[in-house]
Amino acid sequence: MTASPTASASPAPVRSGLQALPSLPPPRRLGPVAHRLRAMQAVVEREVMRLLRQPARLGSALVRPLLWMVVFAAGFHNVFGVAILPPYETYIDYRLYVLPGLLGMVALFNGMQSSLALVYDRETGAMRLLLTAPLPRAWLLLAKLVGASVLSVLQMAVFVGISWALGVDVDLWQALAALPTLALAAFMLAALGLWLSVYVRQLENFAGAMNFVIFPMFFISSALYPLWKLRESGSAWLATLAQWNPFTHAVESIRFALHGQTETTSLTVVAVAAVVATLMAVRGYDPQRGWIRHKGDKT
Repeated sequence: MTASPTASASPAPVRSGLQALPSLPPPRRLGPVAHRLRAMQAVVEREVMRLLRQPARLGSALVRPLLWMVVFAAGFHNVFGVAILPPYETYIDYRLYVLPGLLGMVALFNGMQSSLALVYDRETGAMRLLLTAPLPRAWLLLAKLVGASVLSVLQMAVFVGISWALGVDVDLWQALAALPTLALAAFMLAALGLWLSVYVRQLENFAGAMNFVIFPMFFISSALYPLWKLRESGSAWLATLAQWNPFTHAVESIRFALHGQTETTSLTVVAVAAVVATLMAVRGYDPQRGWIRHKGDKT
């Protein structure tokens, strides 16, 4: 007796309403270096997008140097005589002389504005979220500094273009070659701003702190007049103080770089000041060792 085909066949599989999904490859795990670089890229892109979404911020950053370039430089054209000193090989227009100082002004105010943003983020709690990310605290602060430096370089590049359009005799190719020097100066000034934000606890106190930092650094420097003018007027002590000012060396390094030359002493001072300010800021934001711990700020 033969079995029926129906009885010998294997039972048909039960079909469910869900179809089998294709297997997806496991997500690629980033190495520690790539993970840190990705985090820094995200912070920098956030800062750049914030600037692009606020065109008034870019305009306000260029108003002050443009006033000096258009108004004050025209009024002081015959007041300040610029001797033939390196890197200049002949007598130059006063607007060309103040261009490096005004570029330093852009980076200085942007660095202080970035530190103001840090104080605001600390009050609102955004800084706490950033510093609790699974990355070293020093790397996160370094990413903030890189973001602030990128913004400063972008603003300085725009100001160089505007100056060239206004008739200032600046070589755009040499200005392009001076970008590393501009970036180093911007990083140093941003690090000083980050260090300042350690001590400023509230936004109301930041305006006074800026007045005690920005204006002395800017005016006691070679940004608007050569230092020999101070010595000639009998203010040798003021010229000596300006020589100790890191902003003076930032301006001089930019001045030489815009003319295709290198001022080794100024570059060294700027680099050392950037490293020291960064280390002091990182220590200040460390709740276990820095000044924030003594002030009761656990951020």
